[in-house]
Amino acid sequence: MSYLSLTNVTKQFGDTVVVDSFNLEMEKGEFVSFLGPSGCGKTTTLRMVAGFEVPTSGTIKLDGVDITDKAPNQRNVGMIFQAYALFPNMTVAQNIGFGLKVRKMPSEEAKERVNEMISLINLEKHAHKYPYQLSGGQQQRVSLARALAIRPDVLLLDEPLSALDAKIRVSLRAEIRAIQKRLGITAIFVTHDQEEALSISDRIVVMNVGEMEQVGTPFEIYNFPKTQFVANFVGSLNNADAEVVDPANGILAMDGVHFKTADEGMKNRRKGEQVKISVRPERFSFAVEPLKDNVVESTIENITFLGSVVRIQISIGSTKFNMDTFNNPFLELPAIGAKEKVMCSKEAVLVL
Repeated sequence: MSYLSLTNVTKQFGDTVVVDSFNLEMEKGEFVSFLGPSGCGKTTTLRMVAGFEVPTSGTIKLDGVDITDKAPNQRNVGMIFQAYALFPNMTVAQNIGFGLKVRKMPSEEAKERVNEMISLINLEKHAHKYPYQLSGGQQQRVSLARALAIRPDVLLLDEPLSALDAKIRVSLRAEIRAIQKRLGITAIFVTHDQEEALSISDRIVVMNVGEMEQVGTPFEIYNFPKTQFVANFVGSLNNADAEVVDPANGILAMDGVHFKTADEGMKNRRKGEQVKISVRPERFSFAVEPLKDNVVESTIENITFLGSVVRIQISIGSTKFNMDTFNNPFLELPAIGAKEKVMCSKEAVLVL
């Protein structure tokens, strides 16, 4: 039996459906990210798990207990907000211990728990400081420790890193993941940042206009998107129109150029059907093995340096594609306008 389950959860505000028939089963200790653009319903779903919003319909169960209509203080749930929400008149230690005080934990036990949390987030030297004396990253650590101090059944994180600068965001998300793994706590992480979701999640729920587009591991979401939205939202993608030539053998035609795909769905297509094909930029490369699948003639249109990656724009027929290759000091690049053979595997050609 799953540890946290959301079954047909729907939320309406007036006539507007914000979350529509949301279904998710989570195992104990799992880290799941809700990923999607602003307004897709991910935060509303999180707030329903927390008890700050009541579903219009559907049920939420935690460890077999129906908590759909329970108030927030009747669920053992810890929540971390985008704004740190620390009490400015309390020290680090007092902020961390606030939930324990509300629960009337004996003072000695509470003190021991607070010290344990302070050690966990590596802020021993800052225990007696006030929030204004801390950096943004340190304040978010305190917020994390406060949520963990009550030993919640589920930890909910609502875009907790979006207010931080890039370097701190990367290091802190790694810390959050490491702490979550160490404690074995079940966690839901809300973000619109695909890199965050891909880097720390066991599974990702991609959401769009209140609905679940796809649920899967980061590997599955990135490499095998099931919808056009997921394919375009997660990572960079080349899209093109194509025609089905030979469904049984996975042959497609784009601007008269034949491509082969390993997509299983091709068996259900019909000859002459118009489809969309997609290829990730990193799946293209200059052809060194002419007998491989999908070796085609291209023209070099543009070259852009992006630090560790060099993005080469190529045209195949009248369609332009981006091709990414790792930069190195000895990289030899063709001239703009040159004709070059490029290749991609049949597994790289997605039919959406």
